[in-house]
Formats: sequence, C-alpha cells, structure tokens
Amino acid sequence: MSRAISIHNQKNFAAGLLYIVIGGGFAIGATVYKLGTAARMGPGYFPFWLGLLLALIGAFVLVASLRTTGPREKLPAFDWRSLTWILASVALFGFLLPRMGLVISLVALVLVASRASHEFSWKGAIANAAVLLALCLGAFIYALKLQLPLWPAFIG
Repeated sequence: MSRAISIHNQKNFAAGLLYIVIGGGFAIGATVYKLGTAARMGPGYFPFWLGLLLALIGAFVLVASLRTTGPREKLPAFDWRSLTWILASVALFGFLLPRMGLVISLVALVLVASRASHEFSWKGAIANAAVLLALCLGAFIYALKLQLPLWPAFIG
C-alpha cells in the first residue's frame, strides 16, 4: 500500500525549490560560455559548478522537508512591506551614489532598508550604518582604491 507524499516543512520545501530553480538557472546560463576544464577553466566553469552545487543543496533541503521528523512549519504569508523597503533602499542608493557620494548614499541605504525589519530601532540602524560605512571605506576606497565619490560635489 503506497502512502501519499506530504510536505512536512513548507518553509524548507519552498527554500529548496528556490535553490534548485536559481542554481539550475545559473548552471544553464553558464553553458553559453566556454566551460573548459579544472586545469584550464573557462569563463563559464565557476558559475556552472556553483549553480549545480546550489541546485544539489536545494534538492537535499527539499527532500529533508518531506521527512516527518522535526517541527511542522507552515509557509507564512509573503511580506510585501519588507520587500518594498528593501527594493526602495537599493534604488535610492543607486540614485544617490553619483549625486551625494558614498557616505550619504550608504547611510541612506542602511536606514531605509532597516525599516524592513520588524525589530527596527534607530539606534541599531545607525550603529549598523556606521559599521558598514567603515567596512566599505576600508575595503573599496582604501584597499581597492576605487574611484567613488565620498561626498557630494558641492561639498568638495
């Protein structure tokens, strides 16, 4: 007698499915480039194998979601408000960077994106912005010497 397959953990099932789709998409997309070999890698080699690895991880997560052990989790309703805040922050960053410089646009990015959190606090958002700004200045401006404007042109 066969038993019907039921999804025990909907969160893991959705995550596994998403990993499979994205990983498979990258692997398929990488095939338009020369793959090469492990000794002589082409431009498609790394994204192809990384996509396959992501799809494989997704398959494991998806299969694990069908097991009857562990907590039963339902997929929560999609949070459009958080998605809107995050997408708006990225668009704002892209708009502000050439006009206002890295410092102001990065702080704006973090403060606007922080509004997506259900545990939002101004104190935490400002601390996060300060840490991210220090890391970005250290990595992109001083270590990599990228030519990004730090401040608006009218400040100098």
